[in-house]
Amino acid sequence: MTPPADLAVVGAGPAGLAAAVTAADLGLRVTLLDAGERPGGQFYRHPAPGLGATRPEALHHGWRHFAARERRLEAHRRAGRVTYLPAHHVWTVVRDAQDAQDAHDPRGDWRLHAVAGPDEAPATVRARAVLLATGAYERQLPFPGWTLPGVVGAGGAQAMLKSGLVLPGRRVVVAGSGPLLLAVAGSLAAAGARVPAVVEAADYTAYARHLPTLLRNPGKLAEGAVHGGGLLRHTTRLLTRHAVTAAHGTTRVEAVTVQRLDRDWRPVPGTARRVPCDALAVGHGLVPQLELATGLGCATRRAPDGTPALDLDADQATSVPGVWAAGETGGVGGADLALTEGEIAAAAVAETLHGTPRDPRRTAALARRRTRLRAFADAMAAAHRPGPGWTGWLDDTTEVCRCEEVTADRVREAVTELGARDARTVKLLTRAGMGWCQGRMCGQAVALLAGEDPAPDRRPLSCPVPLDHLAQLPGPPGTGTDRTQGAPA
Repeated sequence: MTPPADLAVVGAGPAGLAAAVTAADLGLRVTLLDAGERPGGQFYRHPAPGLGATRPEALHHGWRHFAARERRLEAHRRAGRVTYLPAHHVWTVVRDAQDAQDAHDPRGDWRLHAVAGPDEAPATVRARAVLLATGAYERQLPFPGWTLPGVVGAGGAQAMLKSGLVLPGRRVVVAGSGPLLLAVAGSLAAAGARVPAVVEAADYTAYARHLPTLLRNPGKLAEGAVHGGGLLRHTTRLLTRHAVTAAHGTTRVEAVTVQRLDRDWRPVPGTARRVPCDALAVGHGLVPQLELATGLGCATRRAPDGTPALDLDADQATSVPGVWAAGETGGVGGADLALTEGEIAAAAVAETLHGTPRDPRRTAALARRRTRLRAFADAMAAAHRPGPGWTGWLDDTTEVCRCEEVTADRVREAVTELGARDARTVKLLTRAGMGWCQGRMCGQAVALLAGEDPAPDRRPLSCPVPLDHLAQLPGPPGTGTDRTQGAPA
């Protein structure tokens, strides 16, 4: 068996990429695993090779930061300092059997089990430390008609454009809440779509409560101004404190109903209007992807937007010794913050494993940058947190769980008549969250309808795994059996 890597990084988005190349710079042997086929994650998503895109950077913001780190990754890969494993979806992380007796020893080894490639081959990586940079997925709040063809996630619309060079429609309404909406609208309009409106449920005046934080981030203000200027050039109307409360159509979306909201996100009677469109890109922010971390027992906290996030210390370390995290797992904050946290985490791992001293000036500069960017991210999260009145968008027949076709009236019945007080009980009574997506699409909404804050995802497997992979796992520590060989270990 080959010796373990010093560090296994899960996820090759901004945080994981920065962590991998920084750790290799500091002399660590790194294995970088990613579910994608190319580094960059969801943020720096690449067009498919067969499309022949000659200027992929035109679809991205801050491409130079990615390009520089991609070059460093390739140099380290060629030198043998980084093993890069694309198309490897890590489904669990466990203590190596020989180290399981001392779970608080940060020097013990880890095993990362993955499903590799289109053939779903089993793969196992051993490492002395683990850094989780698993990113986030979109938060969706249901409304009548959200299952119609042509209704896509806001991030999904951007992914279609970046990876497939296609638009979800010719006339696209962008709706939901959060800073992603402006970027999506600008990208779609620049690519030739007509974007009649950006429908933002929050009110930007909420940012006024965080004026000092805004002033410490002039780059972010400039970025917002660029997006705003793009909307003006394309005659896109920005409607704040409004929401798409219904989508209409037969074989696909043909129009949406837009309504004004009160401060609690309740629709204001008499303000509804229809906006014709052939596509709707909608999303209400992002949710950190925590399955691997919660499976390890990592502590979580509540982010200002109501989503669960990992509780990390100043070195990006989780509550589990030997496990670090960076990027959206610690709270959604964007690519700049993710790059910064990845570098901080890598330096901390190098110091822990090899005693590599950190450059005091660089460490202090990174810490200041992280504090500034995290404060801005928290201000945005608080401003765009969904209000409790969004449930007023739902009629009884609205499907909350698309996979299992569970409607809003069944969820409400479970709460008001059957005594459900949490999402788990609603799930047991209605099957909401038991479908293919395992609650990723409906989990936030079901929890809020049940009257509780959404809980961290807790799944023993973070993705579908062939049964023969499970059969090949080693036996429990101390049993003397190894199911990989089918004989005594």
